[in-house]
Amino acid sequence: MRLSPWPALSLALGSCLGQMAYAAAGNGFVEDSSLTLTNRNFYFYRNNLNNPGGQNYRDEWAHGIMLDYRSGYTQGTVGFGVDAYAQLGIKLDSGKGRTGTGLLPVDSNGHPEDEYSEAGGAVKARISRTELKYGNLTPLNPVFGTGNARLFTSVATGFQLTSNELKALQLDIGHFTAGNDSNSTNADGALKALYAGVETRSVDYLGGSYALSDQLSVSLYGSQFTDIWRQYYANGNYTFALGEGQSLNLDFNIYRTSDDGQSLAGRIDNTTWSLASGYKFGAHRLTLAYQQVDGNEPFDYLGFDQQPGTSIFLSNSVQVLDFNAPNERSWQLRYDLDMAAFGVPGLSFMSRYVSGDHIDDSHYDGGPNGAYGRYGDDGKRWERDIEARYVVQSGKARDLSLRVRQASVRSTAQVARADTTDNNEVRIIIEYPLSIF
Repeated sequence: MRLSPWPALSLALGSCLGQMAYAAAGNGFVEDSSLTLTNRNFYFYRNNLNNPGGQNYRDEWAHGIMLDYRSGYTQGTVGFGVDAYAQLGIKLDSGKGRTGTGLLPVDSNGHPEDEYSEAGGAVKARISRTELKYGNLTPLNPVFGTGNARLFTSVATGFQLTSNELKALQLDIGHFTAGNDSNSTNADGALKALYAGVETRSVDYLGGSYALSDQLSVSLYGSQFTDIWRQYYANGNYTFALGEGQSLNLDFNIYRTSDDGQSLAGRIDNTTWSLASGYKFGAHRLTLAYQQVDGNEPFDYLGFDQQPGTSIFLSNSVQVLDFNAPNERSWQLRYDLDMAAFGVPGLSFMSRYVSGDHIDDSHYDGGPNGAYGRYGDDGKRWERDIEARYVVQSGKARDLSLRVRQASVRSTAQVARADTTDNNEVRIIIEYPLSIF
């Protein structure tokens, strides 16, 4: 069965056409235009441990300059517009033997490039509260999400339709055929199954979210990576008010993935879910989460040439690890502190610990195209993250942010070889967005 976005597209357009009297809101193409200049300074250091014969140190420092233009829409029932971007990445420090963080592209001799640049854009049309875009886009949803964990955001090429015609309902439909990494200038790069390392020629998805009340929301999505998998996702999120300054949030996520068409990554039969409970009291928030992978292959999701996307809305997908190995069970304990309550608005702290065990793909049978089966049995691992962030609240430097992130990862030997080697890392990110108009 092929996943088709056309029924949902027809519904969205039908809703639009039923509101033709509602002219496109806004002042016009020029009047509603915006131009934003963002500077991002990124330092990334990782020390790989227990990695004989491999690269132990990865150390890169880069500065990114991003210019983002968003036009308004022409007047009328159907409005038209354009979006465009240009970005420049500059090496501040690195060298051969220290590359590999994903901040900088690397030449054929293993040297980091001194600079790299890219420009792109998209055309768009709007009817009522429904938008259709084509070009270089950055969708973010549970089954097809581009990533922003490095200097720039990964970009995908294709169509995206979003609709807010019905109250509290957000509809999202997409068709994409190519993409490029955050450190690449190749707009025709591959879309991949990340852990399988297998390319797909196209991805289709449809889904949406619905707010049943201010406290309760649900979402449903489905996607098809042509000849690799069909994947379905559901989420429920509910917040209980417990009294002044207190609340309890429950967040449930579940994915169901099975192979599709030619099964280029092999047989896939995977159900993965997570449940998180967050208790907020004053300036504090305590979160406890559990995640379970049911399948002899890892929970897999979108990747580009080298970097992952963010199509994994699971509680224990954290700074370094996803805790998505075959049959893996994982627990998380997290603590957040908002210093606004103590007279320092904009300053926050976070720490968390995630532990996973029961990793086992010893019974994996992926058939002739099997792309997994690397984790062994009785695997374990853990990750500890510590983070501090400050955002300037007022003045000329308003919205300037400083973020410091530290992580440590430890795994049993086979799991480390299959996924991510033991390491300690530090990321320092300074970002300043400036609205030009």
